[in-house]
Amino acid sequence: MSDDLPPDLPRLQALRVWHALWLERIDRKIAALRVREAERQRGERARPPVPEWIVELGIGDGRPPVELHTGGCYAAGKRRRPVSDEEARRLLASGLRACTHCEPAHKLGVLD
Repeated sequence: MSDDLPPDLPRLQALRVWHALWLERIDRKIAALRVREAERQRGERARPPVPEWIVELGIGDGRPPVELHTGGCYAAGKRRRPVSDEEARRLLASGLRACTHCEPAHKLGVLD
């Protein structure tokens, strides 16, 4: 077996110090990634559940309802609030527009 390490003590000690520094850097990175992963998992556990139905709200006095969406619809705007099945059906029956992307009226069983 060939030995590719330097034959003298000063260079071997230099290599040992260099590798120790690298191991310290690697250990710090591993610790940081473990903390980040623990924070991510804690955030997922603390995240509130996605509501089944949301109503997109308009701008202005009273923020009137504008459109009904399923809870995870990508097309829903930022101004929104969760609603129950009963309220979602009532809003659709009162003429509120249903999102054409997630089709909440179809999923609620409300036919025009």
